Amino acid sequence: MAISDLYASGQHKQEIGHFASIVKIAKTDNIISEGEKILLDRAAKKLHISAVEYEKILENPEKFPVNPPVSYEERIERLHRLTRMVFANDHVEKEQVHLLRKIAVALHFSTDNIDKICSKAIQLVARNSDLETFSTSIKEINH
Repeated sequence: MAISDLYASGQHKQEIGHFASIVKIAKTDNIISEGEKILLDRAAKKLHISAVEYEKILENPEKFPVNPPVSYEERIERLHRLTRMVFANDHVEKEQVHLLRKIAVALHFSTDNIDKICSKAIQLVARNSDLETFSTSIKEINH
């Protein structure tokens, strides 16, 4: 097996774990709304999730661990995508925010700052901030 095969495999495991985290947030109320479905479909495409993987993850997202990327930029991008899912059905639920905090810790954001980071992430997504603004703001509070 070539090194590139191992990297692709590891990268894809990270993508599967991230997609499973997005699905977990979407399923907190046991219903996937139309807005959540649209975001899931977009995320699956961006993360190269096959139709078979999509169905398996949708069926049991708990089966797939969070595999955080090493890159800080990628971790912030994942936090952004997860926070957008919290807003996908037009209202924020306490369970979704709790899960967002847990996943943010799994993405290796500081536990000392997790409430501040997630609150800021929610504020930024509520204001429809782009990824660049989101990233800059998260870095300011997570130094």
